[in-house]
Amino acid sequence: MDAILIPSHNLTLKNIMTIQAVLIPGDGIGPEVSAAVCRIFAAAKVDIQWLRHDAGLAAVQGGSKSTLPESTLAAIREHRVALKGPCTTPVGTGFSSVNVALRKTLGLYGAVRPIRSLAGVTTRFENVDLVVVRENTEGLYAGIENEITPGVVTSLKVATELASRRIAEFAFQYANDRGRKKISVFHKANIMKMSDGLFIRCAKEVSQKWLGKIHYEELIIDAACMRLVQDPTRFDVILMENLYGDIVSDLAAGLIGGLGVAPGANFGDEYAVFEAVHGSAPDIAGKGIANPLSLLMSGVMMLNHLAVTRDLPKLKIIGDHIRRAYDRALQDGEKTGDIGGTLSTEQFADAVIKRLPA
Repeated sequence: MDAILIPSHNLTLKNIMTIQAVLIPGDGIGPEVSAAVCRIFAAAKVDIQWLRHDAGLAAVQGGSKSTLPESTLAAIREHRVALKGPCTTPVGTGFSSVNVALRKTLGLYGAVRPIRSLAGVTTRFENVDLVVVRENTEGLYAGIENEITPGVVTSLKVATELASRRIAEFAFQYANDRGRKKISVFHKANIMKMSDGLFIRCAKEVSQKWLGKIHYEELIIDAACMRLVQDPTRFDVILMENLYGDIVSDLAAGLIGGLGVAPGANFGDEYAVFEAVHGSAPDIAGKGIANPLSLLMSGVMMLNHLAVTRDLPKLKIIGDHIRRAYDRALQDGEKTGDIGGTLSTEQFADAVIKRLPA
């Protein structure tokens, strides 16, 4: 384990204490974007001790026999919060997804993906401001598969009332806490009448507790995706089971410029892991051109979470400083290549740092 101590810079804000958080840089471009985010946090005067641990390909390359070492899990359990860069998941072969294992092992049942239009990032849409909430632990995406005979594979979709009701309650509470007014549930209960039927039944029952405060609607997912790309502004909070949420959250990121400008978080009752939502992009690793914004935005989500859960309101002020700084950098055309700019990873970090308050 490596501890990276970010200095305090003689903080003038009160009620800030040294925070310990787990940092999982990941692999591919992960270490590059993680380093940029750590540098921005230091410049923003976040008094934080990063406790570095590995997962996925980086863990194996470091000598671990597991892609999710027990030491990494133990650190998250101890400190209750982590910031994670992208981890490679082989396609079709090789080891299973570290992200899936992390969510299931730590009970991180609620995935949250805010989707917000950014000034300076030109897309086909304006004024997009929605949140995708995804059940994170079961369904087809849980990866329960068996080859029952050569050439015949089955995948098991599991839906439980416990998980369906839990994520619905999470979504409504999340919406209420942030002043959101509508929840749209995407489903395929016209075909999967039992599993998706259970999911929407639980969501509808939970919605009854919020009558008059939060509007509730149900949409069949194929038609809902069509509506989403026709007019994303009609949506506020979108609630889905696991596989649908994975697909639609990436689709929604495409509305605002791609995965490089979308943050993500995974919440459980005890722990929270904030992560870059894009892949490890090994084809550009080491070139210094990766966009650190997804991980940076996720880091701001982490600060907001800590501000509430640890009663450190000044952390939200610092998070707002960082958010305004990257917003202004984008407005001024200071962008990486994936969103139409020319800056390197470090140059973008410099652009954000330059716009932080002294």
